[in-house]
Amino acid sequence: MKFNYQARTKTGEVQMGVIEASSREAAISLLRRHDLYVTLLEEEVKRPVIAREIKFLKKTTMKDLVLFTRQLSIMFRSKIPLVETLRTMYSQTQNPNLREKIQKISEEVQGGTLLSAAFSHYPKIFSPFYVSMVKSGELSGKLSGCLDYLADYLESQYRLTQNIKGALIYPMLVLAMAILMLFFASFFILPQLKAALMESGAELPTITKLVINFGDFIKKWGWALILILVGLISLLIQYRKTKEGKKVTDNILIKIPLIGSLSKMIYLARLAEDLSTLVSGGLPIADALGTSANTIGNNSYKEAILKTREDVRRGESISYSFSYFPELFPPMFTQMVIVGEKTGRIDVVLKEVSQFYQKEIDRDIQNLISLLEPAMIIFLGLGIGGIAVSVIMPLYKMMGGF
Repeated sequence: MKFNYQARTKTGEVQMGVIEASSREAAISLLRRHDLYVTLLEEEVKRPVIAREIKFLKKTTMKDLVLFTRQLSIMFRSKIPLVETLRTMYSQTQNPNLREKIQKISEEVQGGTLLSAAFSHYPKIFSPFYVSMVKSGELSGKLSGCLDYLADYLESQYRLTQNIKGALIYPMLVLAMAILMLFFASFFILPQLKAALMESGAELPTITKLVINFGDFIKKWGWALILILVGLISLLIQYRKTKEGKKVTDNILIKIPLIGSLSKMIYLARLAEDLSTLVSGGLPIADALGTSANTIGNNSYKEAILKTREDVRRGESISYSFSYFPELFPPMFTQMVIVGEKTGRIDVVLKEVSQFYQKEIDRDIQNLISLLEPAMIIFLGLGIGGIAVSVIMPLYKMMGGF
């Protein structure tokens, strides 16, 4: 039997590892012989091969990272040693991918590596922004406060992401339902009616012909359409991965009517929140701009922020540089930055700006939902009505109704 253990040495140092023994008592006895006092002992459960494979498919979600950061913040604030904190979180974390990373980070920290350096080895989970915040806390001696800021920031970003996803669920469900009903009628109901009507010699109504022809077309060319669609999506994804492609698509995103204005507010809220959090954590403004540029998520904003960072290094103000990009930074945003620079409280002002934009985003999402709901109801009604008419009219003809 194998056991995962956590134990303390005579000097109080925390150690963690795996030991093989015939029973729990034997494992404790073996560890005691090595002057290790067991604080946690769990039997290692052998998982089936498929479960081990699934571990690699189980990604660390934003929610997992939010919970990890909040727990890390609370335990660190409680003056629990960092290695012991990580070991405890390892035993409590359910996500197998994150759990594995926490174990490796714990081992690195125990070996003398800084927490920020250990995090930086896993960029798919811990972004440059995340690592910069932790590093800032380590350098300033305010890691507890930086972790609190980071946890609050991740929670606000998670809420924003969930709100946007929630706004998209309803219209996508309605669209999927309408498409499924159209396919069902085209493939199963109308072909049977078509055969019966042809036997009776009755002429098919125009709308019924259209739906049947649609079904016949999909049956004949559906595979080709799917291949073309998959090919176009693949080409678009590959194009977006190129430097030019990302630049073009990001620029289009912020110029699309309705969606463009919402996208701009999302990026501005993210930028304000990022800068506020990094500056509050003690990071120099130029470094904060560089980190924010790498995490903003839009190439147009990234280039503008990097240009601003260079201007700041030359002695210019942030607001001065932002004013050269009015299509990205509206006057209100720039004016609030000026206020922050004049008062010396740019972190506080940017926090207020972020909160303002997040409220505007929530309001716009609700407005968008209020517009989409009746539009989707009308769309679904027309779709169902059209399908119903295409089925009912032939039935009436068969019964001599027309």
